[in-house]
Amino acid sequence: MKILAISGSGRARSTNTALLRAVAVIAQPDHDVTVFADVARLPVFSPDLEAGPLPEPVQCFVDSIANSDCVIISSPEYVRAIPGGLKNAIDWLVSRDEIISKPVALMHASHRGDDMLAQLRLVLSTVSTGFAQDVFVRFALMKLSPEDIADHMMQAAQQASVRGFLHSLAQASDDRA
Repeated sequence: MKILAISGSGRARSTNTALLRAVAVIAQPDHDVTVFADVARLPVFSPDLEAGPLPEPVQCFVDSIANSDCVIISSPEYVRAIPGGLKNAIDWLVSRDEIISKPVALMHASHRGDDMLAQLRLVLSTVSTGFAQDVFVRFALMKLSPEDIADHMMQAAQQASVRGFLHSLAQASDDRA
């Protein structure tokens, strides 16, 4: 299964990006996970920009979604809400077909963030009929460095959680086919 893992963070040393990079390693060889950590590079959404060729970073993002079997999103919570960069990325997809029936699941790198997760669930259930609300896993990784996250996620219990999550996502994807 080809999975696009989207980090909702614009930080260079993001906890969520580090989590998704660890997931990409754990997923091998059964799944091919590509991490998209460039929400900060996407221009601010405007319907006017959809009329002609899409801006290059947006086209790359859209193509990545189109070429994946499913999507994982892991995002921080900013001021009890979806970070602006992630919301902007989703806005670029609203009038497009690539995300509509794509299976999408959430992963979270913090013990908190429930307000953002509730908002993200609402938004994703609006833009994708494939949003797998019940496919979810959470890890308490706040305050860890990306290197510490990589080490932590290689522990047997964490790998088992990731594999269980990926199995559930694959089942949700198969159910959509």
